[in-house]
Amino acid sequence: MKRIFTAAALVLSLLAASGGSAVAQDYDKGMAAHNKGEYATALREWRSLADQGNASAQFALGVMYDNGEGVEQDSSQAMKWYRLAAEQGDADAQYNLGFKYRDGEGVVQSYAHAMKWFRLAAEQGDVAAQLDLGVMYGDGVGVVQDSAQAMKWYRLAAEQGNANAQYNLGIMYDNGRGVVQNYAQAMKWYRLAAEQGNASAQYNLGDMYGDGNGVVQNYAQQMKWYRLAAEQGEPAAQLGLGRIYYFGLGVVQDIIYAHMWANIAASSGDVEAAERRENIAAEMTAEEISKAQELARACVLKNYKGC
Repeated sequence: MKRIFTAAALVLSLLAASGGSAVAQDYDKGMAAHNKGEYATALREWRSLADQGNASAQFALGVMYDNGEGVEQDSSQAMKWYRLAAEQGDADAQYNLGFKYRDGEGVVQSYAHAMKWFRLAAEQGDVAAQLDLGVMYGDGVGVVQDSAQAMKWYRLAAEQGNANAQYNLGIMYDNGRGVVQNYAQAMKWYRLAAEQGNASAQYNLGDMYGDGNGVVQNYAQQMKWYRLAAEQGEPAAQLGLGRIYYFGLGVVQDIIYAHMWANIAASSGDVEAAERRENIAAEMTAEEISKAQELARACVLKNYKGC
């Protein structure tokens, strides 16, 4: 996701860079205008500062061109202003440049350039850049695949509280990629991500409780984490709930609810779930199938809550 700006962050960097209250006041005028939707005024104030070489104002202009705020959306102009700010060391601009090079927005796609700008931002502690750098190392995109480097950058982002990095770190420990396999560490990082609402981490945490990996097997905990993920629309967790009801793992066995959850998971296009739904249906009466389908429709209308 591209970086947008906040008043607090930019004013702080502006003051640090300029040392002058007059410049900060001009910037504040632009921010106040921007927050009221008065984009022409914001552009006027920020362009004057940007033309004087102020990195924060240059970044702000890049964002406005990127989003088409008061100007026609123009990725090339956004790139111009991001680059000017990035070359002065603005981490937000460096991150956005990396994002654009990676996705080919307003520039020819270049993973090598994406790596360059992500690294510069990451080395300044930018958490999103650290995560994206880890992903590129982990997937071998723009660089030779290097699980140890992926671990390094995931850890830095995870220690700053980034849920996606925490989840990715859990995956690495779970599968022994770039590190000795360690289920206890996988549990730790999955839990941190899951408690922030990361659905994939919630599902994996449920899996570990169900399998007894890194923790004493506990079907109640498995059910808890599957349900939290399922309520966010995670098909694997929805199918997992169906499996729990089918086999009666820590709950009363219920083939109707097993079908209901498999049916909901299948509605997202999950092939395994569709096959499972049909296998379960082969063991049910027509009346039971009708009831399960009715429950599934009601559950979807409730956004999977309280099903």
